[in-house]
Amino acid sequence: MRMLNPAHVRAVIEMANRSPYFELLSMRIVTLEPGLCVVEIPLQQKHLNAFGGLHGGVYSSLIDTAAFWSAYCELDEGLGLTSLDVQVTNVAPATSGMLIGTGRRIKMGRTMCLTEGSVTSGEGKLLAHGTSKLLVTASLQTIDQAARAMGAGPLPPKFLDGAGVDLPAGKEG
Repeated sequence: MRMLNPAHVRAVIEMANRSPYFELLSMRIVTLEPGLCVVEIPLQQKHLNAFGGLHGGVYSSLIDTAAFWSAYCELDEGLGLTSLDVQVTNVAPATSGMLIGTGRRIKMGRTMCLTEGSVTSGEGKLLAHGTSKLLVTASLQTIDQAARAMGAGPLPPKFLDGAGVDLPAGKEG
């Protein structure tokens, strides 16, 4: 496996966490690594439905986001991802506390990727579970397009090997 550039990962997390939808939901990526993404939302009044419970769309957003980003680190540079479908099962209600979305890559293919996600409470109680199929694209939803849309400058190279970055002896990809 190629060596992921930590500077790239930090820049992607910072950019994603400033995106309008993330800010709307108070959502933030806290972990991003190959095959894994953890996203958090501190549950607030704005996340509740008319009945005083958590709106199911919050669970769906957490699962969609965590599942999507769990595949990102293994994606070849210059390619993008788009969700084909997201299936979510709401398991338990929440009305307060931290919501933690964890996404895991199940299978990464050349054209499709299968991921799963779960939402737990801060105490570890399972609240929702889901799966997502992602389409790998050559020109749709690439990280470079996201950087331009967010007004960010160029991101550091995604991978250290082959990117003009000197690796310590014995660490070649």
